[in-house]
Amino acid sequence: MPGLLNEAELAALAEARDRGLRSIEGLPPFGFGAPADADRIAQWDIDIGPDGEGLPAGRGSVERGEALYRNQCVQCHGSRGEGADYEALAGRTPGDRFEFADHRSHPITVGSYWPYATTLYDYIHRAMPQAAPGTLPPDDVYALTAFVLHLNGILEPGDQLDRESLPRIVMPARDRFVRDDRRGGPEVR
Repeated sequence: MPGLLNEAELAALAEARDRGLRSIEGLPPFGFGAPADADRIAQWDIDIGPDGEGLPAGRGSVERGEALYRNQCVQCHGSRGEGADYEALAGRTPGDRFEFADHRSHPITVGSYWPYATTLYDYIHRAMPQAAPGTLPPDDVYALTAFVLHLNGILEPGDQLDRESLPRIVMPARDRFVRDDRRGGPEVR
């Protein structure tokens, strides 16, 4: 698949995540709420990191994703991800420029803006389908992710995604973002 991350890049993402977690370990309590036990934390610990941390076992193909998309997504996002009642999912500008910053007529889509393919999995897993968010099994989420990436010209027919291949995809807008690693000022941004 085009634009795959190498082992060093995946390791750098994992290290950045770990540094972030270490930096908040000693924060004082806020004075409200109650401590969460391990079971309650596990219920909400469903985020997927850019490096793939948190991705479940499973596999999905572009073709299976297309069938699911036609059944679950087309009414809101259009037959080719162009948008219908809700946002467009697909579309890129020549040279992957950020034209939407200057011209509102250019939609912000998965292919034109999102820096990590794992974010798409995370969003579909948490928020879709709209009527029953969080109910899709991992194989279906991988398949839908593969199809939306295909609509954006990132995957080819026949490609499949799993927890090993998904974090290795380099999105077209990836280099448009800069990690905020400043220190010494307010840590909450």
